Amino acid sequence: MRAAPLAVTALAAALLLTGCSSDSSGSGSGGDDSAAASPGNGTTCRIGAMDVEVGPANVAPAAGDTGNIPVTLTNQSAECTLDGFPGIDLNATDSSASLSPADGTKSTKLTLAKGTAATFTLTYTRGEAGAKASLDVKTLNIALPGAGTAKSYKWSYGPVQGRSDNAGDPNASVSAFSPVGD
Repeated sequence: MRAAPLAVTALAAALLLTGCSSDSSGSGSGGDDSAAASPGNGTTCRIGAMDVEVGPANVAPAAGDTGNIPVTLTNQSAECTLDGFPGIDLNATDSSASLSPADGTKSTKLTLAKGTAATFTLTYTRGEAGAKASLDVKTLNIALPGAGTAKSYKWSYGPVQGRSDNAGDPNASVSAFSPVGD
């Protein structure tokens, strides 16, 4: 009986199309996590439409050691595009710092179909607890390029060392997005 599967497929397609917005300005009606459409770029991926997994990490065990924290984003919505670098903020009790891409890193535009994933890595140098040059990070904010909103995640990897060339700037960076699987 093939009529039922075709009817279900047609209904699913109709529901998917009714969820699309014809607003190409990216302003959306809700404003805080709406999909932004860019001519020729498809729809910008939104953090709210992603399943986000932070870690498991290669934690820096002592001050001066380097740690790596992979972040995996699995698209739970319609096809979307990642174009640029993730926006990462490290937040302490009374200050925060935004991370820059790793030196020499080039971004790659990725298109994620529903159910597909991308990853990036946050690399940091562990600081000394209580040191003036260390940022005692409490939370990690992750935003996707062009989307505007961020989600906050608990930081449990210790303080982050400041850069010697710029006090208050953390010795940490973020990689480009890369696809998961083939």
